Amino acid sequence: MVSQIAQEESSYRASWRGITNASSPWLERLRENAFDSFEKLGFPTTDQEEWKYTNVAALAKAKFDPAFLGQESERVFDARQLEDFVYPEARGSRLVFVNGIYRAELSSLDALPAGVVAMDLMSALENPAHAEMLRARLGRIADYQLDAFTALNTAFLSGGAFLFIPKGVQSAAPVHLLFLSEAEETDGARVVSFPRVLVVAEENSEATLIESYGSAHDNVYWTNAVIEIALGDGARLEHYKVQRESLKGFHVATTKTELGRSSSYNSTAITLGAQLSRHTIGLTFAQEGAECRVDGLYIVTTGQHADTHSLIDHTQPHCTSRQLYKGILDGKSRAVFNGKVFVREGAQGTDAQQTNRNLLLSKDARVDTKPQLEIFADDVKCAHGATVGQLEEEELFYLVSRGLHPSLAQNLLTYGFAEEVIEKIKIESIKAQLDEIVLNRLHARLET
Repeated sequence: MVSQIAQEESSYRASWRGITNASSPWLERLRENAFDSFEKLGFPTTDQEEWKYTNVAALAKAKFDPAFLGQESERVFDARQLEDFVYPEARGSRLVFVNGIYRAELSSLDALPAGVVAMDLMSALENPAHAEMLRARLGRIADYQLDAFTALNTAFLSGGAFLFIPKGVQSAAPVHLLFLSEAEETDGARVVSFPRVLVVAEENSEATLIESYGSAHDNVYWTNAVIEIALGDGARLEHYKVQRESLKGFHVATTKTELGRSSSYNSTAITLGAQLSRHTIGLTFAQEGAECRVDGLYIVTTGQHADTHSLIDHTQPHCTSRQLYKGILDGKSRAVFNGKVFVREGAQGTDAQQTNRNLLLSKDARVDTKPQLEIFADDVKCAHGATVGQLEEEELFYLVSRGLHPSLAQNLLTYGFAEEVIEKIKIESIKAQLDEIVLNRLHARLET
């Protein structure tokens, strides 16, 4: 008997066949292989260790209509709506996507330096200057054979971004990839979009990437995104992800990065929206001497579930990794952090630290945290840890005894907990936005 979930999986096939055939036979084979993988893997269940604390049955059972090239949203965004999601530092280096499909009229690329390529992924695939680079990288860094969501994204690959920073080029202006969702329900089905991004930074290049998600309307929809990043020797990339989806939306994202010799990758992921979100992060030190910093902040309240899974794979010697994730949970909310640092045999001189800290503002909030170390080399320096707690009574008493109202004292201490991550962000407008969001959320909590 075919299970209900299997029936739902096969229902995607009709939509999948509707994608316009690509001019590249290899791309069609990639899509076909990915869809076969999706149907074999099926949606994950809580019986699987990696999904033990996150139930995606709502995604498996619901009816979603995939959005792809040729089915663009006809909704018109006015300047005021768009302004809520843009960053001043990237006004001239912004690509905007609606339901995963590039919208040139909302984008601006005037501030990019010569040589830097930031363009619609499908246009890049049809460009002979970039086609071979995409063929060599696309679908190779994020393995669609191991993950159902990556497989589904790859099967419906028809929209997204290609970012290329040539050898030795430094881009002063950050590149902003803005993904907006417009979810109009038709015949009981909601929209699912499949943003896909490939970033290639060549030897000794330097750039900043902002990846953000949002919606102008509080609707139910699903974003399933995959980001692949390849850093050449000595390349440096600052990567910020800001997830501000509708509180009724679903967000599943995979970010996979390969680091070349002596390269540097620093990322900060901010999770604020969606009723259910899952971010899978994978970093592989492909050459020795590379370094990374992987930070994150998730702030959730009643009705929200935020899951972060990370794997930092030290395959080469003399690499350094730092990971700090913080969570603030209020109301009846749930968070999951599962971070693994893998030090392989021969990866001598590895220096790895991993920390997860959580602040519970409600007795109904719950977090499941599991930092892990697997070490198969002897000359290493590694540490990991996790904490879950509430605000310290002594700190509250100290502030109240000096004249602060108890609610304000609690507000300040909670903000201070988040500030450690926010202060590391180098884009001032993102810092200011997060300051406002965090303080507004805390203020709203005090009023309820």
